[in-house]
Amino acid sequence: MDNVIAIDRNKRINWLTGSLVFIFHAFAVWALFEFSWINLFTFLLLWWVAGSLGVGVGFHRLMTHRGFKVPVWLERTLAVLGMLALQGSPIAWVTTHRLHHSFTETDNDPHSPRKGTFWSHMGWIFMGTSQWHSKATIKRYVPDLLKDKFITRLSSVYWLTVVVLGVVLFAIGGWPMVLWGVFLRTVFNWHTTWLVNSATHIWGTRRFETRDDSTNNGLIAVLTFGEGWHNNHHAYPTSARHGLVWYEFDQNWITIKLMEKFGWVSNIRVTDLEKEMQKENTLMKQAA
Repeated sequence: MDNVIAIDRNKRINWLTGSLVFIFHAFAVWALFEFSWINLFTFLLLWWVAGSLGVGVGFHRLMTHRGFKVPVWLERTLAVLGMLALQGSPIAWVTTHRLHHSFTETDNDPHSPRKGTFWSHMGWIFMGTSQWHSKATIKRYVPDLLKDKFITRLSSVYWLTVVVLGVVLFAIGGWPMVLWGVFLRTVFNWHTTWLVNSATHIWGTRRFETRDDSTNNGLIAVLTFGEGWHNNHHAYPTSARHGLVWYEFDQNWITIKLMEKFGWVSNIRVTDLEKEMQKENTLMKQAA
């Protein structure tokens, strides 16, 4: 596109990130030998808190696409919960995802499957631009987040939230609970999120003829609380609802609607599937 993107297309290896990913995977395997029902419950609860509330609802549908509005206190809370997923700061995460939508499956897409399945799944984490966005790119793509001093300051120490969580879990259930609540849960969150980047651009069904290879994948939707309805999402990115029909289960959409009942959510953007399909059929008839 221009120099802003060119600055980011740096092929340096992220040795620190790679080492941490390896260590977390090793401890995640260890966790499997420390099973208990309370540890499993901790895993499931934090998987939902970080993966659904934090990443799906907070980082993605709210902060990236502004599919709805919430009070400042709630946006900041969701940002903190998203940082528990250890997928980068809100600023880095949103920048990467907005770049993905702007340049889907082109050279400037941070995790294009057209560069290989492994690359789109996790290779881009080890050698790519995701951890090293230039100040110019950040300023260009997330000016809304930069206005919030709380988020910008916390983003510089986003990993601290996981450290605090680890200390709390250790005090409650010792090292085994830390293994399940931090390491195994984080690794599981990583791979389910990465599957949206990789698998839903390779396998699944396509309702809409978008300019990319995005698909709807029901299994990944279950693992990501509704984020797997990816073709729907790429067709209508600002829609807060990704599962557009009754059988496309979308837990994150249900959460947003529950928050609306409490008066915490307003100005929800939703795609009317019936109207959009009618428009597409009309265009197809005109083209024929």
